[in-house]
Amino acid sequence: MSGFQLGFLCLFLVVQTSCKKQKHTSKKEYKKPNIVLLFIDDYGWSDINYRNNIFTTPNLNAFKQESLEFTRAYIPTPTCSPSRYSLLTGKESVRGGMVRHIRTDSDKPNEKYHYWEKDPAQMPSINYLPLEEITYAERLKEYGYYNMFIGKWHLGKEGRYPTNQGFHDSYGTTNAGHPKSYYYPFFKEKDDPKGFLKSGLKEGDYLTDVLTDKAVNFIAEYDKKEPFMMSFWYYSVHGPSIGRKDLLKKHQNAGLKGKYAHHAAMIEAMDESIGRIRQSITDKGIADNTVIIVLSDQGGAYTNAPLRGGKKGGDALAEGGARVPLLINYPGNTKKNTESNIPVQSIDIYPTLVEIASGKKCEDKHIQGVSLMPILKGKTIKTRNLYFFRSYEDQYAAVIFGDWKLIKYHSGKFQLYHLDKDLNENKNLIGHHFLMESVLKASLSKWEAEAVPKF
Repeated sequence: MSGFQLGFLCLFLVVQTSCKKQKHTSKKEYKKPNIVLLFIDDYGWSDINYRNNIFTTPNLNAFKQESLEFTRAYIPTPTCSPSRYSLLTGKESVRGGMVRHIRTDSDKPNEKYHYWEKDPAQMPSINYLPLEEITYAERLKEYGYYNMFIGKWHLGKEGRYPTNQGFHDSYGTTNAGHPKSYYYPFFKEKDDPKGFLKSGLKEGDYLTDVLTDKAVNFIAEYDKKEPFMMSFWYYSVHGPSIGRKDLLKKHQNAGLKGKYAHHAAMIEAMDESIGRIRQSITDKGIADNTVIIVLSDQGGAYTNAPLRGGKKGGDALAEGGARVPLLINYPGNTKKNTESNIPVQSIDIYPTLVEIASGKKCEDKHIQGVSLMPILKGKTIKTRNLYFFRSYEDQYAAVIFGDWKLIKYHSGKFQLYHLDKDLNENKNLIGHHFLMESVLKASLSKWEAEAVPKF
């Protein structure tokens, strides 16, 4: 090889190496954010200060100013266990046969199904989340996340706990759907047989504060290289309504009576918790790379005015039972103090989390949820039907399309509402010759045939 040829070859190799380096370094590596999901129990859409000044929620008020609020967020089966099933899996819980809360009073916890005495359909409901279900924790683990779980599980007893479903660690998990008291001791012996919420605790400790201490310490002490997702599922504000004494006195002095004063005090304690967790994120120096999601599992047990219905009273598929608070702050994506009135459901959280964790589109085919990422970035998603199902009373199924909503009863009754004009669901439009009536009836029947298990 001549000197000229050798020189040309060296120059060629230098150029090629330089190009490869430039190509490699020009590709921006996706920075995976930490994720904090705060899932509140029985927290009504109306039970927040900027919608109802009875309540004291300065931290949620501040969070709204910094976040995107979904003003029409729904739970497909608004009740304790099914709401958790849907959130974890991205699936309508009815498809897995969970149409009611798991009965922790059963003496046969491993029996697959239970029945509800007053259910007109006498439909069986599964007693646990099957281990073969894929959870968002299992999916995030694939992308290198460390998953921490704190609080209420209500998806099965030991052997079916969070650490059996993709979470690396958990704290505060028991067999119970709610505590016997929010003051220590919190649970009956049979609900916490290994004393998970006894060690190091004492009389006078308040459950919401104990769980918050754990969450704050987890964030402060986290020292792993991988990003984390912390799922904090509150027991509060589910009954028994027992407010923290200092806050209870404050609300009683303001004129609230009985259990409603306790409820207001519980909400303020929960709001304090959210403030403490957000402050711990700031103190850790990770606020600009931490996604925070606040969501409730169903409507409140007290009044949900101006919405009709709620957790109790056989009207849970009305807006007061099925519509819940949902606020998301994704730094660099969501705009401050913005709202979306696009109807969404909790099943949409799963694919959204997958996309946040991976930086790629969620391709999971087995779920019914769709990613909210376009909305988080100020765009929109395709209009779709949202379906609802539970099996306790005469009222059992519903469908929403845009501003239209149809509710179905076992007894053959239907109700049709235009929510934009009738948020209170007072004016039943069945029989008023609206084409949407027949369209939604046909759509709901078709969905039932596909989604509801046959027994």
